[in-house]
Amino acid sequence: MLFEKYHYVVIAGPIGVGKTSLARLLSERFQSELMLENADANPFLPRFYKDAERYALPTQLSFLLQRASQVQELKRMESFGRAAVADFMLDKDLLFAKLNLSEEEYHLYRQIYDNLQPQTPRPDLVIYLQVPPEVLAERVRRRGVEYESTVTIEYLTRVADSYSEHFYHYEASPLLIVNSENLNYVDQSQDLELLIERVGQMRGGREFFNRAG
Repeated sequence: MLFEKYHYVVIAGPIGVGKTSLARLLSERFQSELMLENADANPFLPRFYKDAERYALPTQLSFLLQRASQVQELKRMESFGRAAVADFMLDKDLLFAKLNLSEEEYHLYRQIYDNLQPQTPRPDLVIYLQVPPEVLAERVRRRGVEYESTVTIEYLTRVADSYSEHFYHYEASPLLIVNSENLNYVDQSQDLELLIERVGQMRGGREFFNRAG
């Protein structure tokens, strides 16, 4: 079973890729703890999508403070030996900070980040979900979150490219890179089983899963 081999699993990828849906399904399937990023609790996020230059820094700082609290919860779960699946990883905060902040803002943000030192337990497995930017745009549109209506495909492309670059160099944990364009694990149980089976077959530190359409 997944959580006998991997005790702490992180689902990663850009907005709209399906992180939260997969995290919920795995948590339910394996009766593990579920840790979700609560974007709606960030009061600056809707304003960021309307005026990114003005609200990028408070948006990032708000997420960082939220993450510091979540880190403590993850550490508590680890101390009690409880399996967990999360739809975020701490690395994404720095990724988005580099993407959205000016040089001066990033310098300030990094000082605050280093002072907080929000060190999470190292994931036993990272599942990195990928789809083309145009698919991301369609999925964002379909989920109908009002403040996301201004998200452009150009921004989604930049986010997707940032994730690709980050995980090209990522070596901290075993990594499964999944092209999820043709996987419908929400509505098709066999697709979820296929992905779980592929995770169980992992032997190396970096592997790929691409289901042809």
